[in-house]
Amino acid sequence: MTSVAAARRVVATRDAEWARSFASWLGRCGVRPNSVSAASMVCAAAAAAAFVTVPNLTGAWRAVAFVLAAASVQCRLVCNMLDSILAVEEGFRTATGDIYNDLPDRIADVVILAGAGYACRDQSAGPLLGWLAAVSALFTAYVRVLGGSLGVTQHFIGPMAKPHRMFVLTVASLVAAIESLFGLAGCALQLGLAVIVIGSGVTVVRRIRRIASELEAR
Repeated sequence: MTSVAAARRVVATRDAEWARSFASWLGRCGVRPNSVSAASMVCAAAAAAAFVTVPNLTGAWRAVAFVLAAASVQCRLVCNMLDSILAVEEGFRTATGDIYNDLPDRIADVVILAGAGYACRDQSAGPLLGWLAAVSALFTAYVRVLGGSLGVTQHFIGPMAKPHRMFVLTVASLVAAIESLFGLAGCALQLGLAVIVIGSGVTVVRRIRRIASELEAR
């Protein structure tokens, strides 16, 4: 995230001492925000790879894959936070920052959510739910950016903004890991994807209403 013009999501952990200290250390090491944004896609690819291998595994190994996927999802969010701190607080903005701020996020959303769907490919609705969640994530982001293009506020409200959907997916993955360890019929991940799809629909409606309200108030 490297442009003054770019809207910022409110992230509480951005003010945490460890986050600021780590970002400052990265800056001193020559790491720049655009590189961290690109790294978030590597984390997304790792999450997707872990998800896709799930149906080929059983028992403890299946649980490990779910845990690795959950960890990679969280690493993606850490990258998102660090690139913002590096850009704004550390002052390493660049002219191409808006591109690196938004485009990797859209790629990461699709890769992670579609990958999660294929973790459930032995269940009839699994891949479909994954792709629906991916499309829903893109649409919520589109509506936010649309507001900005119309000259009104870019709304990051939920209930299924990026941090929310990644939280749901992380929890669902960890529950799925527990299901695998105990040999239970796995439904946690499918349920998590369904929650993301439904919550994203509500998010789109709320954002559109906010945008329309601001336009009408001009």
